[in-house]
Amino acid sequence: QVQLVESGGGLVQAGDSLRLSCVFFGDTFSLYVMGWFRQAPGKERELVAQITPGSSTYEADSVKGRFTLSRDHSKSTVYLQMNSLKPEDTATYYCAAQHRSASIYNYWGQGTQVTVSS
Repeated sequence: QVQLVESGGGLVQAGDSLRLSCVFFGDTFSLYVMGWFRQAPGKERELVAQITPGSSTYEADSVKGRFTLSRDHSKSTVYLQMNSLKPEDTATYYCAAQHRSASIYNYWGQGTQVTVSS
């Protein structure tokens, strides 16, 4: 059973940086697309960024140029580097994994809170 363990959230000021980490357990990491989603109170969950096993990335327009997603296969870990944070980035951030044979994200982490004060 795949498990995802996130860390790195916190309370920061606008303009600061944070790095979120997600450690993958329970299967072959290189078979999965990894993604970060976020959900703010009263809003729908949205895809922030995702990375393929070959490290091709997608970032949402709202974070492009500020957030960078990377993965370390030796550590089965995916990182979301978040720079120039804005108050509108405040949300619970979730790591997710999608098997390469699947059409949806199969597994989800417990979430980590990111709060950006103005």
